[in-house]
Amino acid sequence: MGAPMSSFSVDKPEEAFLNEHDFTAISFWIISIAMIAATVFFFAEAGTVSNHWKTSLHVGGLVTLVAAVHYMYMREYWVAVHKSPIVYRYIDWSITVPLQMIEFNLILKAAKAPIGAAGFWRLLIGTVAMLAFGYMGESKTINGWLGFALGMAGWGFILFEIFVGESAKASGDSNVSEAVKKSFNNMRFIVTAGWAIYPAGYFLGQLDNSAGAAEALNVTYNIADFVNKIAFVLACWSCAKSDTEDKVDAKRQPLLP
Repeated sequence: MGAPMSSFSVDKPEEAFLNEHDFTAISFWIISIAMIAATVFFFAEAGTVSNHWKTSLHVGGLVTLVAAVHYMYMREYWVAVHKSPIVYRYIDWSITVPLQMIEFNLILKAAKAPIGAAGFWRLLIGTVAMLAFGYMGESKTINGWLGFALGMAGWGFILFEIFVGESAKASGDSNVSEAVKKSFNNMRFIVTAGWAIYPAGYFLGQLDNSAGAAEALNVTYNIADFVNKIAFVLACWSCAKSDTEDKVDAKRQPLLP
């Protein structure tokens, strides 16, 4: 019998489903359902915010939708073979992380901040380097610790751009509203503090080839994705709602005599 959404076969039907003692599989399940719920929420909420925020929430919904689909497959892969779903995970990241980088550009452009296309391309270059070297390290294409170091360099390049590069300077422009500045700062914090969880997971996975190391790596990555995908878009949503409500309240204020 094959596990749902997979082509794997197992000797016993019960092995195709969650085991109450397999906490790694349970974490995959929780994250996959959370991503589905977040997707529905973000697309529904996009209809309640100002026009210039709608695209940001739609892109955020795509982030969680893509992650939800991949997590279903990663979950079943783990249940079936109890190995890290490296390919599925990096395919997911190769789509969702660039979309998250687009969010920085979208909210600034919507606010008419002085930012060009070069800012986005620099973020994309850092993203590609971070993911490519991380994948090569985890798949043993290159030395794992070398992949770790080069991937960290890519992350450092992203942090440089959002803290002192063109994107950071554009976010401080006088034309940018307080809501946009707050959203940018919140997302920047998540990319800094939240993304720090990923190197921790990578490090745990590189310690040895044991089943325990694989479990530690995947649980850590799952927690990181929960924080860095859902919370990242929630930061944008929160500011979008505040900005929209402020504009509505301003229109309701009676005219002075």
